[in-house]
Amino acid sequence: MISIDEILNNFPKRAEDAGKRDFGHVLVIAGSGGYTGAAYLTSQAAMLSGSGLVTLAVGKSIYPIMAEKLTEVMVKPFVETRDYSLSLLAEKELLSFSEKCTCAAIGPGISQNKETQSLVRSLLEKMGKPIILDADGINAFAGHVDSLKKATAHLVLTPHIGEMARLLGKDIDEVRNNRKDIALEFAHQYNIVLVLKGHETIVARPDGVFYINATGNVGMATGGTGDVLTGMIASFVGQGMDAFNAAAAGVYFHGLAGDLAAREKGVLSLIATDLLKKLPEVLKTLA
Repeated sequence: MISIDEILNNFPKRAEDAGKRDFGHVLVIAGSGGYTGAAYLTSQAAMLSGSGLVTLAVGKSIYPIMAEKLTEVMVKPFVETRDYSLSLLAEKELLSFSEKCTCAAIGPGISQNKETQSLVRSLLEKMGKPIILDADGINAFAGHVDSLKKATAHLVLTPHIGEMARLLGKDIDEVRNNRKDIALEFAHQYNIVLVLKGHETIVARPDGVFYINATGNVGMATGGTGDVLTGMIASFVGQGMDAFNAAAAGVYFHGLAGDLAAREKGVLSLIATDLLKKLPEVLKTLA
């Protein structure tokens, strides 16, 4: 088990003469009809976590909503399905655009539309950039789990217990009762970094090294908090951290932001945007 101090010692230092392109360009592929909030939270979290540039890729019908809601994040429209999710026809343009990006966050609110899920699996195989895969991005591999081995760059998966059980075809209680062993075995078998979310989130890498997180609280068990985490990890990868350290640092600061918010509001009224508001406070020690 590795400590958070060891992880944070690897956080990149910022040169005084640096420009925005020195801090990464994160491509967020997220959102669909009814799930614009997930796209917003992921993109905004990446921006607030230090990214130089963030571009959100969404279906054309969702573009006006996101363009109005986001200011610093760039929003780019692509071909969509009838569910306003990204269409398989958008693949070529997405891959072309990704060449100018440092990494990608794929999945929050992207829907379980079969065409969109085919797009996700294809992007994983063809996009030669680090990918943080979350939510319905992970669900796209249920029944296709061996396709994870086709990833052409570093891959981070961030499932909660339900998504992990669905991916493995196991009972939720079996996953809950064997979290560490399952996380370590899965990370090794598929050569990925796995973030198995929950109380004391586990971050595992293929060689058996792992981190168990001590920050966070039950108030964070609410819609959207996982989207914030995805954006944070993507931002740290984009800034130059390796996938494991970026994931562990993201989990640590994500939980810390939740703890600060809970001290002010309690746990019952805690929502994901409260975490966004606390990111500047918890991350200022890294500058």
